[in-house]
Amino acid sequence: VQLQASGGGSVQAGDSLRLSCAASGRTISSWVVAWFRQAPGKEREIVGSSWSGRKSYADSVKGRFSISRDNAKNTFHLQMNTLKPEDTAVYYCAVRYNLRTDYTWGQGTLVTVSS
Repeated sequence: VQLQASGGGSVQAGDSLRLSCAASGRTISSWVVAWFRQAPGKEREIVGSSWSGRKSYADSVKGRFSISRDNAKNTFHLQMNTLKPEDTAVYYCAVRYNLRTDYTWGQGTLVTVSS
């Protein structure tokens, strides 16, 4: 499977942004999908994931970010609301066949939030 992330950009604090990740090569409708981010000078961290109808989010984004799928387009999204400067990072989409397999990564997309 190959992943193509898009939707990053520069916004003001309080704005919203939606990231998209389009998959090709395999149908990912039943796969685990996830978003990670890496801020400057920090390690990559998971933002949220979705599998088998369940979703989980990092405490730092809970209530502000949400993951959705568009199975018809083999795509998933990260809706980010009420963005904060600390959300500034390179965001990566990732998928895996199940919870026991490794992630396949997309390229990063930069999100910059200014105060």
